[in-house]
Amino acid sequence: MRAVFWPLAAAVVGIALFGGALAPHDPTSSIAGPWAAPGAASPLGTDSAGRDVLSRVLAGGRGPVLTAALAALCATAAGLWGGLVAGWRGGWPDRLLSGLADLLMGVPFLLVAMVLAVALPGPAAVAAATVCGGAPLTLRVVRDTVRRLRHSGFVEAARGRGERTGAILVREVLPSVAGIAGADLGLRFVAALQTAAAIGMLGLGAQPPAPDWGLMLRENLAGAALNPPSLVAPAAALTVTALVAAVLARRAADERSGRGAVGAW
Repeated sequence: MRAVFWPLAAAVVGIALFGGALAPHDPTSSIAGPWAAPGAASPLGTDSAGRDVLSRVLAGGRGPVLTAALAALCATAAGLWGGLVAGWRGGWPDRLLSGLADLLMGVPFLLVAMVLAVALPGPAAVAAATVCGGAPLTLRVVRDTVRRLRHSGFVEAARGRGERTGAILVREVLPSVAGIAGADLGLRFVAALQTAAAIGMLGLGAQPPAPDWGLMLRENLAGAALNPPSLVAPAAALTVTALVAAVLARRAADERSGRGAVGAW
């Protein structure tokens, strides 16, 4: 299954980012009546404004995927930094960062995204909400790992060689938590992609006629009975992309724990 999964994952990512180049029609122009049934000229039919659904699905992933990737990177980087500081320093930095993480974990991050989306552009709201909702979880995991590593043999050996704290963290500790960060990045991406889709469905993200998977769900909900692919296609694109990211995160976690060969793929 591995031999099948990696080409499939690469194809999903490639289509999500560059699928607009494969669109048979202009994704912003009408080619028929609203919610026309699939046909030779339009394999998935048309949407609420008579635009080709296939073209909009192919072109509609770039914005949400890039937004989710940036948000995931920000959340993982913030959580990784906070976990390194809290786990290594201990004392008041640990109490401060851990307390802030506990406070943020008590706030529904989707609610934060909705509030921020009113005042900020959609991508900024997704990034901020993902950091608020995801970084605390990363911080907690990394912090506990660093606390265990702080007095390990290879760290003590580095101290004995006279290495500075920054060098020890970069050369000795950071590689040991890299697997955690990789697995976390995939999970944060899934959460950010879902948040971007939710903001799009509420009309707070991309605006018509821009192709966007979340916006397509909002636009075509009323006509799902007339042309089901107009709603099913963007939903399926979001699901497949999130599933691929989740499996990649699972594989990163399995490889970190030495169980990569036992994974489902």
